[in-house]
Amino acid sequence: MAKYRIATPAGASFTVAGGGYGYEMEALTPIDAEIYEVPAGSEDEFVAAAKDADALYAKGRPITRKMIDGLQHCKIISLGSVGVDSVDVAAATAKGIPVTNCPDTFIEEVADHAMTLILATHRRLIEQDRMVRDGRWSEGRPALLKIPRLRGMTLGLIAFGHVARAVAERARPFGLHIIAYDPYIEEIVMVERGVEPVGLAELLARADIISMHTPATESANRLIREEHFRQMKKTAIYISTGRGPTTDEAALIKALDDGMIAGAGLDVLEKEPPGGNNPLLRMDKVILTAHVASATARFDPARRRRVGLELSLALSGKWPMSCVNPSVLAESGLRRWQPVSMERGPNS
Repeated sequence: MAKYRIATPAGASFTVAGGGYGYEMEALTPIDAEIYEVPAGSEDEFVAAAKDADALYAKGRPITRKMIDGLQHCKIISLGSVGVDSVDVAAATAKGIPVTNCPDTFIEEVADHAMTLILATHRRLIEQDRMVRDGRWSEGRPALLKIPRLRGMTLGLIAFGHVARAVAERARPFGLHIIAYDPYIEEIVMVERGVEPVGLAELLARADIISMHTPATESANRLIREEHFRQMKKTAIYISTGRGPTTDEAALIKALDDGMIAGAGLDVLEKEPPGGNNPLLRMDKVILTAHVASATARFDPARRRRVGLELSLALSGKWPMSCVNPSVLAESGLRRWQPVSMERGPNS
């Protein structure tokens, strides 16, 4: 038996089943660790199979307080995603277990996707495609003659984390004026990137394009509601590539139906996948993608290698790289470490 055993929910994954754990094991094999799958059904089944695990590799299946409380030897819970809303972080914190994610692995991909949705929604790309396919060629140009050109418009970023900053970098060459709202970021961080810091009400009133980047925290749940859509321009488009629950979806649907805003480009929804009766599925002015903003050929290797590294660090007695509940580290018994630079000095 291996020195360390890492439990993971069977069948729960961001990718197709049967892919194995080769990428994770690159960092885990040297410390004599193994990954074993446990039932992903009931909480009791999970606890019975995972209670003696040294670590938990959470892959999207909800990890509840009861499941966490049943872990008797767990030193780390690691996720291969940016969001950690599938894990009861408060319960892990109460038990002194660090929870890790991959906050900086897919920044470029998500920013690319957000910019794609901005351009496609503004230019009504899907609707134009349908017109051509449906033999409505002559309707294409008149539809676009009603919208302003992109250059000179104002892009409003709600939250100014890594992805939003990368979106701002992509948007600037298109001639967009960029404003941002984030009460947790110093204004100088925005100003240094050529972004104007504003309050939320001002952003909603001024922005022609609003791009939502808030993470799924309790305080951000349904942050944008009907009263906020009413403050937007009727010509505004709403883009979301963060987490579905940060937007009141019923309010968004009402805003689109009632003409409070002109359109939306969404990679995330409150319920995923959406039910067949979701009105968003039938709206021409809405572009939808299946929570795929981070997906590229490097997605699996990058996130899985990162998970393996985080697990290896914690099981080796070291602090992980990206802990979402860092307060537990000081009392965890894990020791700080300093990554060695990969850059070669002048005398190397």
